[in-house]
This record gives sequence, structure tokens and C-alpha cells, in this order.
Amino acid sequence: MENIEKIYPFTAIVGQEDMKKALILNVINPSLGGVLIRGEKGTAKSTAVRALAELLPEKLQVEGCVFGCNPKDLSILCPNCAEKIKKGEKLKNTMSKMKVINLPVSATEDRVVGTIDIEYAIKKGEKKFEPGLLAQANRNILYVDEINLLDDHIVDLLLDAAAMGINSVEREGISFIHPSKFVLVGTMNPEEGDLRPQLLDRFGMVVDIIGERDIRNRIEITKRRIDFERDKDAFIKAFDEEQNKLKEKILKAQEILNFVTYDDKILELSAKICIEMQVDGHRADVSMIKTAMTIAAYNGRMKIDNSDILEAAKLVLPHRMRKKPFEEVAMDFEKIEKILKE
Repeated sequence: MENIEKIYPFTAIVGQEDMKKALILNVINPSLGGVLIRGEKGTAKSTAVRALAELLPEKLQVEGCVFGCNPKDLSILCPNCAEKIKKGEKLKNTMSKMKVINLPVSATEDRVVGTIDIEYAIKKGEKKFEPGLLAQANRNILYVDEINLLDDHIVDLLLDAAAMGINSVEREGISFIHPSKFVLVGTMNPEEGDLRPQLLDRFGMVVDIIGERDIRNRIEITKRRIDFERDKDAFIKAFDEEQNKLKEKILKAQEILNFVTYDDKILELSAKICIEMQVDGHRADVSMIKTAMTIAAYNGRMKIDNSDILEAAKLVLPHRMRKKPFEEVAMDFEKIEKILKE
């Protein structure tokens, strides 16, 4: 009999609002570039990631496809599914839950991107691709715990795939490209070392979290955890209504996201904020607008307003602000609010 693990409900997590919001926004819009969660041990980082995947509805995918291709989106199919369409074959569909694909710190490049069997290609004249974790991650959540301990080159590969939505592998002049559109979630404890600034900048958002300092919240966390372990089914059932409400809100946001608009005034605000906050490059401007669009969609609105820009700035700017070695950068939100009022 299949052992179905009982997952702690996402809406039962007490506090850590920025972390929860960042995860939800990335699920609504995977093109945001993922989220890095920095915080001490025992702050519900991995619990939140697993709980979010459990919360989301089943998705349509091609039956038997290693890459979990979306049969409704023929613009981005793996070579195998594309070949079937070319031959006039019909793709068989199935429903599947969104999964959390764990990437271990010890993972090698071949394990992550996959490998091409060169010997087979030479002998048979055909490509033989052994899929890696980026194949499994397509249309799922790719979770990397202790990402700061991962080889920089591997982190680069992950961020490239997250940004482009594809994975390209080339060996001895033979190449293989497949869809790899996923929500990248990295977690780390800053006490164990940080990521290089160049890698940090490529994450859509970075959230810093600490353990709850409010006594009532800490008591509630303990109570809920004990209640969950005592009777998991009853605890999960108690949060059914909240879970369903959030699920519907996410689905609605996904439906209207592409119709969210903004005007030149919003672009000007974003540019002013980035200049005032002394942010390097232009990645922050793009991230802020895309995040603000997603926040507007999450709130059921079709147009960005100033409050969306302020909320987006909190998520996409702090890790991109210029700083000297060993210097802690504090975000001056009063300055941002002043720009918005003007």
C-alpha cells in the first residue's frame, strides 16, 4: 500500500509573512526568478516549501513524459513530445500533483543537467539523453537546501535554467534541449557563509527570516505543532477552508496575470527608486515591475498601483543594493515611501 505522507498545511504556518508571500508569488509567476530564503535553523523554511506544493492543484501533463510536458502548450515541448506531434500522433494526458524536487549539495553537473550518451550517438546515429534533476524539475518546485554550500558553477546552471525556462546540454558537438520551467527555492543559514553577490543578484527575491520574537506567536507555533503530531488528519481538516481559499486565490491570480497593466508613471517610479537605493544594473527594475504585476494579480487587480511597487521593492531590492565588504545594508523604506508620495 502507498504510504501517503501527511504534510503540514501552508496556512497553518504562523508568522514568516514575507517568506510565505515570496513563495506564493513565485508559484503564480515562475518567471520571477525564484526566491532565496536566508535564516536560522528551525524557522519553517523547508516546511513552507513542501506545504506550498501540497496546497497547489493537480496539473495536466503528458502521460509517460519524463519532462512532464504541458499538452496545452505546444510552444515548449521536449523533443520526444514534439516528434510525436510532428508525426500526427495524439499526446495522452494525465493529472499530476506539483512535486518538490530536492537537489542535494553534493550533486554533480551531470546529475543536475543530465548527460548525452556519446557512444550510443556514434554507433546508432541517434541522440540518447539521460535526464537530470532539471528534467524532473520542469513545472515543479526545485528546492536546494544549504544552496550557499553548492558549487558556484552549479548555482549558475540553476539560475540560467530558471531564467530561460529551458535546459541545454552539449557534449562533443551534440546538443539536447528540453523545457525546464520551475520555481527555484534556495534556503541557507547565513552563519555558514553567503552566496557571491553576482549569484545573489540573479535571484528574483531574497527573504531574510528569524525565529518569532512575539511570545503569543511562539506559543501558537508550539501548540499547532503538537496538535499536528497528535492527530494529523484532524489538524489538516481544520485548515481545509483556509487552504481552499488560498488555492482559489492563486488560481485566479494565474488566470489574470497576463492581463495586468501599468503606465509610464509606474516605470518612472521604479527607475527612481532603483537609482535612489543605489542598485547596480537594471535587473532590479525588471524584477520590481514583474513582482508588482504578480502582487496586483494576487490581490485580484488588473493594474499596478503604488502599494504594489512598495511591496515589490521590499522583496527585490535589499540583496541588490551596493555595499562594501562585511557591511550590512539596511533598506530605507521611508525614502521609498517619500518617492511614492511625490
